[in-house]
Amino acid sequence: MAAAKWVTLRSQWLGQQLRELREANGLILKDAAEYLQRDPATVSRFETGGYPIRRPDLLALLDLYGVADPRGREEFIRLSQEVWKKGWWDGYAGEVTGAFVDFVWLESRSLEIRGFDSMILPGLFQTSRYARVVISTVERGAAETQIDRWIDFRMGRQKILDGDNPPRFMSIIDESVLRREVGGRECQAEQLCHLADQAARPNVEIRVLPLSAGAHSCSTGAFRIFTLGEGFPGVGYAETPKGAIYVESPDSESFVRMYEETLKLTLSPKESVEFIIATAEDLSR
Repeated sequence: MAAAKWVTLRSQWLGQQLRELREANGLILKDAAEYLQRDPATVSRFETGGYPIRRPDLLALLDLYGVADPRGREEFIRLSQEVWKKGWWDGYAGEVTGAFVDFVWLESRSLEIRGFDSMILPGLFQTSRYARVVISTVERGAAETQIDRWIDFRMGRQKILDGDNPPRFMSIIDESVLRREVGGRECQAEQLCHLADQAARPNVEIRVLPLSAGAHSCSTGAFRIFTLGEGFPGVGYAETPKGAIYVESPDSESFVRMYEETLKLTLSPKESVEFIIATAEDLSR
């Protein structure tokens, strides 16, 4: 989970839109640079997201590119503010990867999150006890103080579900996740009771995918679909052995199709909660 220099998704999105505007106006980097009285390499870094553009330069480029519509200009300004905006997660910048900082930003910015999990429960639903077992297993050899920090970070993420405008979180969880005794029977039972409590939130929907459903569309593993506000693309997220991947719309529609097809095989929200509680009771015997 060590940190590295990272070009954030939001800076990439802003840069990509600025490049598209420049090209639509038939201008080259040198033209934009001369207008800003900057080096072409600096403008190039604006467009790749390597260096976040500041408001005066952004407004100047919007003038140059003929973006006069107030609503359009406001969307660019809002996105540039997101690029520079700091979040609570910045306090952990030296302890998590840049890719995961993007993930946490997407969680905090989303109107809706849809997901599928097949191995462990989503971090937004984990108890600290369950999280400690998961993190300690993945990060073998890490110091206890570092593991404590990562747990604090995970618990901090969960606060988005309590906010004034929390995202809607729709979660499909494979039955095997409920039956896998992470940390032993007592720990897993405690976790499942907590999961049932989370399902009572008005902004949370949990669906259990029973083993009896057989083969399904999400056989490649866990993923997330983030739906953000106007001006942002939809984003699909999945982890691989080589690191996380982010896929923007329209390509992220493949994640949506997998989710919707698998959703048809799940228990209803009511049935899912009943199943979770029954599994917890079995573990407690």
